[in-house]
Amino acid sequence: MELYDTHAHLFDDQLAADVAGVIERARLARVTRILAVGTTADSSAACQQTAVQFPNVVRSSAGIHPNHAGEAQPGDWDRIVELAKLPEVIALGETGLDLYWKDCPLPLQQDYFDRHIRLSQQTGLPLVIHQRETTQEILAMLREARQRGELRGVMHSYTGTADEVKEFIALGLHISFAGMLTFKKSDDLRAVAKTIPAERLLVETDSPYLTPHPFRGQRPNEPRLVVHTAECLAEVRSLSLGELAALTTANAQRLFTRR
Repeated sequence: MELYDTHAHLFDDQLAADVAGVIERARLARVTRILAVGTTADSSAACQQTAVQFPNVVRSSAGIHPNHAGEAQPGDWDRIVELAKLPEVIALGETGLDLYWKDCPLPLQQDYFDRHIRLSQQTGLPLVIHQRETTQEILAMLREARQRGELRGVMHSYTGTADEVKEFIALGLHISFAGMLTFKKSDDLRAVAKTIPAERLLVETDSPYLTPHPFRGQRPNEPRLVVHTAECLAEVRSLSLGELAALTTANAQRLFTRR
């Protein structure tokens, strides 16, 4: 069995001091691939260097998170563009829109999201999209972008409705589920997970956040715990864990491959 954690923040303060340990524990748990996701130019560069250091396990993304767009310095976007040329970088983001935290004005978030979308369409690298209280705003930008060309990417840590997910899928995106799927209150989300076309399904940790049941509230999340989300998703879809792992790993490998 092999699992692919398609979203891990290895350079969050809760994990950064023990990145090598996190990767080794993941390997022992049969998590054979980790996408290390950047949220700033600096963390994106660190993710790329970790992918160089651990080439058999880690791949990286490059991007500026919507909540960090207001902190971006002159030249940071140019650094993302340059990182996107490197072979270890297989995705763009974390990008998207967020109106929950109010850390950054929406027009600036939209500017950076548009930059990521256009770079994705230029390079073929898939997007890693963050959405929080901005579904309609994101859909509006993706609809416009789809008129220009193909969209590739993933709605990460999905928590939206079944109706909303249909349009994201129609636009060409994959859907990834994190630890929230395992929470006792998440019956509606588990119902959504049943409806996703098999070829668009992914799993992730979003570590160190969203620690899955039964470890919720006990410790920071890390990639080795993706198995608990995979087990829940397998049960929801009436699959064995091995079948679900094979399906989601194959999907991730297809999506996160440089063209």
